[in-house]
Amino acid sequence: MGLEEKIPGGVLLTTVEKLVNWTRKSSLWPATFGLACCAIEMMATGAGRYDLARFGMEVFRASPRQADLMIVAGRVSQKMAPVLRQIYDQMPEPRWVLAMGVCASSGGMFNNYAIVQGVDHVVPVDMYLPGCPPRPEMLIDAILKLHDQVQAGKMGANRRAQIAELESEALTALPTSEMRGQLR
Repeated sequence: MGLEEKIPGGVLLTTVEKLVNWTRKSSLWPATFGLACCAIEMMATGAGRYDLARFGMEVFRASPRQADLMIVAGRVSQKMAPVLRQIYDQMPEPRWVLAMGVCASSGGMFNNYAIVQGVDHVVPVDMYLPGCPPRPEMLIDAILKLHDQVQAGKMGANRRAQIAELESEALTALPTSEMRGQLR
């Protein structure tokens, strides 16, 4: 004698937050931001063999105002970092960032003055994808994990507070060149 038995067939019960998050998860539109060899794997993921259209991501957007997912594929130079931040700032809320490859995640083998040692020093990153370069299957797996993160996301003022906290942590992070431990 639960509530489900008293409701006529065809009625769906859910919260507005779950419904909105489901629609966001089902229609992530990625922005094109391929910088190095990882971009080739990202393009292969959008092609027919792997087919991102199954997840509602069939078109990589050239305009940041039409995208809500930025896939940073490859190494980010110091000159490119302000451009990356500008494109991120032009994306509408809510927006997510996926760091694809070891170069985007931590600078990779390029531990020098010209390469940003992790894109999280420029924009807040929601998902890290390791590999050099990561295979298209790994990118699809990361996108599916990001779908779970989007589905469990917060809305409204709670989301804004969460974003502000993550962004302040990312911008005040200690550069990897100054970190001690297994890095040195």
